[in-house]
Amino acid sequence: MSKQTGKKVFVGVSGGVDSSVSLALLKDQGYDVVGVFIRTWQPDWTLCTWRDERRDAMRVCAHLDVPFIELDLEKEYKEGVVDYMIREYRAGRTPNPDVMCNREVKFGLARSDESSAKGGFLKWALDHGADYVATGHYVDRTLNGDGTVTMLRGNDAQKDQSYFLWTLEQEQLQHILFPVGSMSKADVRKLAKKYQLPTATKKDSQGICFIGDIDMKEFLAHYIDETPGDVLDTDGNTIGSHKGALFYTIGERHGFMIDESHKGTDDQPRYVVAKDLKNNTITVSDNPLVEGNADQKIQLISIVDNQGILSSGCELHIQVRYRGKVRSAVLDTYDRTAGTGTLCLDEADPTIAAGQSIVFYDGTICLGGGIVD
Repeated sequence: MSKQTGKKVFVGVSGGVDSSVSLALLKDQGYDVVGVFIRTWQPDWTLCTWRDERRDAMRVCAHLDVPFIELDLEKEYKEGVVDYMIREYRAGRTPNPDVMCNREVKFGLARSDESSAKGGFLKWALDHGADYVATGHYVDRTLNGDGTVTMLRGNDAQKDQSYFLWTLEQEQLQHILFPVGSMSKADVRKLAKKYQLPTATKKDSQGICFIGDIDMKEFLAHYIDETPGDVLDTDGNTIGSHKGALFYTIGERHGFMIDESHKGTDDQPRYVVAKDLKNNTITVSDNPLVEGNADQKIQLISIVDNQGILSSGCELHIQVRYRGKVRSAVLDTYDRTAGTGTLCLDEADPTIAAGQSIVFYDGTICLGGGIVD
């Protein structure tokens, strides 16, 4: 491997093992690396975890003898991720905070179309002389002969994070490195021990991007008032109660109460198959794929085409949720200028909810995606 002498990389170090190994690998490859800890907003009612994460990131940088910088993106995170997420849930939609965190905070570039998008870590790094930024995401990339970059699924299928990165476009991909994207998690752990990193045995984080191990309903309850309502069966009979239709996602099977008299003897799980915000009701069924409850055609907004190859009528593989089933679809209509289109599914799926991300693939290549309107 050729040494990348002179190329400056600002590495997002979160205090976790993946970003720690990414930093170590890039230093070994000859890059001029700087560790950057991104400080974001945390609600005042949670335990403060960012100081612990910053401490671990600082320890890794000290161990590898590389400079450390703390970047305050609290305002950008609050406006671009948290406020957006709350607005979407209030509108009865199901946003993905991890997708928005990557788009607005980690890899944000100032865009004229959205007032909240003032630029994030990537813009700051480029403004301060970086050639690239790098993170510990499990996605791979290839540089093509024409200078474009292709984003690929991570080699570890259980860790692949391309679903969360579908919004990245060429102007961003040109300046992002993913050092562990071609590795398995087990190999990353082995390298962490080889480098004797302070984070080698640290557990993986879960929960909302950057905020930590917080249940989504618990988080939303601090910003959206509970409005109890009825749980209905598919015949319209009241069989239980819930805390507010806004809190529930199509396909969900937790967080609502079924009256004892309607539970039955088999105690089968029930899934949310519809919600009525006007009447504050949710409809549940023991069959998440209730016939007649879905359309094969899905309207999409905010479509990203990172390879510039999408067109009306093109066939795609799609993924509706993280680690979800890959299925076939056709992009029936596509307006490149407006970033809108209609996706025709091979099979109707009633669990698809407005606000969710649908990601496009061609084999292992991530082509982009869109948001369900």
